[in-house]
Amino acid sequence: MFTLYMGALVYVTFFAWNHGASLGPEGPGGRNYNLTPVRSIYRIAVFSPEWVAPVRILIGNIIMFMPLGFFLPLLFRQVRTILRIVLVGFFVSLWIEVMQFLLTYRVADVDDLILNVMGAFSGGVLYFAMRSAKRRVYLFNV
Repeated sequence: MFTLYMGALVYVTFFAWNHGASLGPEGPGGRNYNLTPVRSIYRIAVFSPEWVAPVRILIGNIIMFMPLGFFLPLLFRQVRTILRIVLVGFFVSLWIEVMQFLLTYRVADVDDLILNVMGAFSGGVLYFAMRSAKRRVYLFNV
């Protein structure tokens, strides 16, 4: 399951069609990027002519990293704290954004990094909530 998720993550972040994603004029070497926190979130929320696209983009970036935050503590004993989940989520997202910067057909955006880390955090919280609930059910049934 984790392998399928990682394959889907690579596909979505590197190969899926980037429907008109642009942050303005291209930077050096034709690269398109945003290094100002919350800039693209603001632009998407305020200037989008419809409400579906911003919700899909913003919520999608969070949801995309929730499985990572959930699977990490499930599969790797060393990553069973929220801090470690957030750190791994940060570095995985940072790697993706750096690679997207190097690929001129993608957009590197610090806001994606922020939203992805929020997703990893949310997935970790979900993991610990489910683990806690499972323990309570087990103790209740004993």
